[in-house]
Amino acid sequence: MSQLSFGDMEYTNRRRKTKRELFLEQMDKIIPWADWVDMIAAYYPSGKRGRPPIGIETMLRMYLMQNWFSLSEEGIEDAVYDSHAMRSFLRIKETLI
Repeated sequence: MSQLSFGDMEYTNRRRKTKRELFLEQMDKIIPWADWVDMIAAYYPSGKRGRPPIGIETMLRMYLMQNWFSLSEEGIEDAVYDSHAMRSFLRIKETLI
């Protein structure tokens, strides 16, 4: 089990969830992630040349959020830095961003 950061502890003590957080939790439940990742895997870069690619599922989640919330590439990056709900949906820790 990983240790919670101060931000995580503060965030978990809130009284209610935001609409964004509720929406992302619902999408996380209903989307068949394994099936979608399998469909994309054949077209995803292997990482043999250049920078190592980010995981398929993480990129898929980021792409979907970008479309759902009408964000540019820079906008989704800023939103991930700023929003705990989006980081949770991406399943990344604060230390990775």
